[in-house]
Amino acid sequence: MDEMNEKTGTHDHPKSALNLRLFLATFGLVVCTALASLSAWAGITALAVALAVLAAVAVVDIVVVGIRIARRRRRGERHTLFE
Repeated sequence: MDEMNEKTGTHDHPKSALNLRLFLATFGLVVCTALASLSAWAGITALAVALAVLAAVAVVDIVVVGIRIARRRRRGERHTLFE
């Protein structure tokens, strides 16, 4: 039972699924960038700007997740693909 709590965290200190979050942020960045480009090319400026803002948010999220992963590695915590 203690091993399970160590892997998933505790109520006070939960661990997030950083790899999943990294994958979703990367997917969002790619999709929003592609759709923003297409929207700008089609002349739909408002949609292009909104999608560009979402792409920027995805970049920030990727940076934050990268920092958190680096902190875990420095502490010596194991980081698995499906954490």
